[in-house]
Amino acid sequence: MRMDNKAMMAKIKDIHEKSGKNRVWIFFDMVHCGRKFGAGYMDYWLYEMYNLTDKERDTYITRGRNYELVKKYNDPNYTQLIDDKIEFNRRFGDFLGRKWIEIREDNKQEVIDFINSHDFLMAKANLGSCGKTVEKIDCKADTAENYYEKYVHQDKPHFFEEIIVQHPAVSAIYPHAINTVRVVTIQKEGKVHIASACVRFGNHGHSVDNFNSGGMTAPVDEKTGEVTDFPIDKTKVLYERHPETGAVIKGFVFPMWDEVVEMCSKAALVVPQVGFIGWDVCFTPERPVIVEGNDYPGHDLYQLPEHTHDKKGIWPKYQF
Repeated sequence: MRMDNKAMMAKIKDIHEKSGKNRVWIFFDMVHCGRKFGAGYMDYWLYEMYNLTDKERDTYITRGRNYELVKKYNDPNYTQLIDDKIEFNRRFGDFLGRKWIEIREDNKQEVIDFINSHDFLMAKANLGSCGKTVEKIDCKADTAENYYEKYVHQDKPHFFEEIIVQHPAVSAIYPHAINTVRVVTIQKEGKVHIASACVRFGNHGHSVDNFNSGGMTAPVDEKTGEVTDFPIDKTKVLYERHPETGAVIKGFVFPMWDEVVEMCSKAALVVPQVGFIGWDVCFTPERPVIVEGNDYPGHDLYQLPEHTHDKKGIWPKYQF
């Protein structure tokens, strides 16, 4: 009932123009995919389900199926421990690989000392997504006391965090952002399954790797850490080389991948009541570290048509 019918009709129009299929047929086929596979109109359009058989459609993880996994594995009474970045840092400190400090009324001097001991820091709110509540600060551009006063009085609790130094092999592909691999784990009764992985690289000089901010994505073999296909951006431009550096991305193997698997498997057990998590992992020169966890892992980047040449999605990998 809350569906954006105008947006749905726009997608039907786009599919009709691309495929030549009848609009009425497209509409009823969308309804069929929604009822049978939990696919919304965006799934239908993004995965080009109008070109798939029902057998092929059944291999895709859809919005509905992703939601059912969240309901099955994630107790809403505990998801705040993942969503709240301050709570997350407290519990997952062993996997962060960087120092941080909460900004409170009662620890002013500690925060000032922390600021004075760094050249740059990241200021983050406890709640927020897509980098909207994250700011890089130059610690020498203003006094530590002014920075403390600025963030201690924000509407949301904030904290300062050390800057991540990226592994040179990853930085050689794109140096202007911390490029991350999303690793999805499913934990049940103390056993952890690595379901899928994909990488996001920044682009256009942007300081973030988000797909919705001009970044690009490609699938990663969750067993070996190898990028298995060419990355694409949101406009579906395919890149054989990164346009900023000329680096070849397909075939790149992320360093220390065994450590990534071990780290995510251990992290998945920290809050066992939240068993379905997408970990954003980055690579430092010394070790892989976790940037953050997501208790509502996205499903759309892992099985784009440009990466599913056999028209098979990754839903079978999520059966655990």
